[in-house]
Amino acid sequence: MTDKIFKLFKINNLQYNARRDPQPYRRFAGEPFRIQAIIDGHEITRITLTDEKGKILAQRDLCGPATFSHELTFAGPGVRIVTLSASQSGRNESHDLRLDAMAPQHE
Repeated sequence: MTDKIFKLFKINNLQYNARRDPQPYRRFAGEPFRIQAIIDGHEITRITLTDEKGKILAQRDLCGPATFSHELTFAGPGVRIVTLSASQSGRNESHDLRLDAMAPQHE
């Protein structure tokens, strides 16, 4: 049994790496961010996605191995941090994901 619940994160169908240049993950305001997390294990796992203020944006119970998927859209530009958390048989794991929404370009 591994210590990690999450096996992989994706934003906009690209594997997420916090050390990578954030440009490939960016979207213009009004365009959706697609967040995916692949979970490990063969137990019921509660996945919760929260914003910077702790507001629950999405919550699902999945039986692993499985993929959590959720789309978010922000009306205005800015950097947001969302937290993806998993709880499975008394184990907990959380990861912060940076989402950059850019101002729309005017022609």
